[in-house]
Amino acid sequence: MDTASAPAISPRKIRIANAFFFFVSGFGYTTWTSRIIYIQQSLHLNERLLGTALLALPAGLMLTMPITGRMLSTISSSRIMLIGALAFNLMLGLLGFTSQYWQFIVILFFFGSSRNILNLSINTQSVSVQKLYKKSIITTFHGIWSFAGLAGSVLGLIMAYFKVPPTWHLLVVSIGLCIVALIAWPNTLHQKPEPPEKKPIFSLPDKALLKFALICFSSMACENVMYDWSGVYFYKAVHASKVTATAGFVIFMIAVTIGRFSGDSLVNKWGIKHVIQNSAILIVAGFAVVVGLTYNIPVLLGYALIGFGVSCMVPLVLSAAGRSKSMSGGPAIAAVSTVGYLGFLLVPPVVGFIAQAANLRWAFATISLLGLVILWMTTKMHDDE
Repeated sequence: MDTASAPAISPRKIRIANAFFFFVSGFGYTTWTSRIIYIQQSLHLNERLLGTALLALPAGLMLTMPITGRMLSTISSSRIMLIGALAFNLMLGLLGFTSQYWQFIVILFFFGSSRNILNLSINTQSVSVQKLYKKSIITTFHGIWSFAGLAGSVLGLIMAYFKVPPTWHLLVVSIGLCIVALIAWPNTLHQKPEPPEKKPIFSLPDKALLKFALICFSSMACENVMYDWSGVYFYKAVHASKVTATAGFVIFMIAVTIGRFSGDSLVNKWGIKHVIQNSAILIVAGFAVVVGLTYNIPVLLGYALIGFGVSCMVPLVLSAAGRSKSMSGGPAIAAVSTVGYLGFLLVPPVVGFIAQAANLRWAFATISLLGLVILWMTTKMHDDE
């Protein structure tokens, strides 16, 4: 850590500044997801073309992972955080101005790249901020991301209700979030990067961790399917208005946010295994309602059930994996989270291909099977995990 700059700023100010960057990430991402259906319509894209375009986002993210890792080993995470925030919001603003399919794909690629730079750097920064405190404060940052995501989706609903075009909505938000990042940045932790460890970029989880990896993959896949496709499903399968479709995404985000802030008390009462089991049941039940009853109120209820189901899954699985006896904590968490991240990135585009071949109801029904995978994997967990 760069002790020359750290003492001039109190830990509280550093914590607040880092929280603002989590807010920028969450608010910016759900601003984009809340207007997907409008951009799809403006570009006249079917489900297959949208799914193909959405592949550009994970492609950009995955290809820049080694670059971001190298940057974090040579440059202060606070500087990379600012660069990532500005680039992320530049791409967010440009998304609303796309008029050609190829432009949409190119900007999504760089949107994914910049999001990777921002998210890896804010998480690196948060680990350093945690070291300034004796009590755990790191999970609060992720709660703030969810709260910001909820706020972004609510604003998207308001913009949809008043028929504000995505062009101006995304542009104004991107400018505002750039200002927030620039104001917060001076109070971030300006530490020197730690020397890079000699380890492989990707390590597979061992047999003991496989159940956690599959749970993480399935949960993160379901979560991002809702980010990318919940509005489109409501509009195309339920034949609701675009405003109602956006409201469905808001309901999902409300459930995710409530679930994440109440998860700790549930774990203290029931234990990790039982919370994950019940969460899996909520996911399966939610998708069953969404697919089986294509009316406004049942689908809204189904979205809420899915939101509650995915809300606490990943942090609980990573916490259990970190206590594994077969691998040390850091590598275990890295291996499981990497597999989970693949589900988050690669499964949502598949929904578009299934929808084009059959329809969105079949696509969502297929994704619901991931909830059954989670339920099956929990039978292999021990009560004390």
